[in-house]
Amino acid sequence: MYKTLQLEKEGRIARLTLNRPEAMNSMNEVMMQELAACLESLKEDKSVQVLILKGEGRAFSAGGDIKAMMDTENPFDIEEAMQYLSRIALALYTLPQITIASVHGAAAGLGFSMVLGCDIIIAEETSKLAMNFIGIGLVPDGGGHFFLKERVGIPKAKQLMWSGQLLTGKEAQKLGLVDEVSSDGLGHATATSYAQKLLQSPMAAMIASKEILHAGRLEELKSILHKEGLAQTAMRKTADHLEGINAFVKKRKPAFKGV
Repeated sequence: MYKTLQLEKEGRIARLTLNRPEAMNSMNEVMMQELAACLESLKEDKSVQVLILKGEGRAFSAGGDIKAMMDTENPFDIEEAMQYLSRIALALYTLPQITIASVHGAAAGLGFSMVLGCDIIIAEETSKLAMNFIGIGLVPDGGGHFFLKERVGIPKAKQLMWSGQLLTGKEAQKLGLVDEVSSDGLGHATATSYAQKLLQSPMAAMIASKEILHAGRLEELKSILHKEGLAQTAMRKTADHLEGINAFVKKRKPAFKGV
């Protein structure tokens, strides 16, 4: 059904797997489009009460697909991509399920935004989490501004976004970015165990509380997504962004000029 995702259902638990392991599950336009459609379809699925998000292969997700951004033959449509990301963030935030992110390897940039949009975050000890858009001259997207400040507050969110600091699972837990840390290799098993324990709770009440808490913030999320789209479209045209992606590909330190 999907080219870049796997969706499996087992009783009241669903597992959504990002499935571009050859690209460390970096998100191209196909994956963005499929994620938006998949998450929106789950909003209508009353049989599922817990959704586990995970990545196939070595990582959760390395973020946006930088190679796709640099493809001159098939130009990356940033405005269309921002629309997909808004749909993903809004669907994730309003899902009538408890969402669990199971993180191993890298969860960077857009991948980290998606992780932060989940209700519960479980990361392996040496996983690598970073809101590292700044390294290629971009702003966080996919609701990254909203989800990060919800977790740690505005002052700390600014520090993490502006520095692009790379955190292990343990370091992220100390900051409140991660709820539970597992041993390496046991992230998904821990997430599954967590999901099974949740199902022994009065889930209807838990999901109702989630809806009540999120409803009051929904307009703010929509506003931030709109502003992220405008800002990202502008940042894509800057000299710093071009320098950032060239430096990334050539594995050298970028020389930013602030323009």
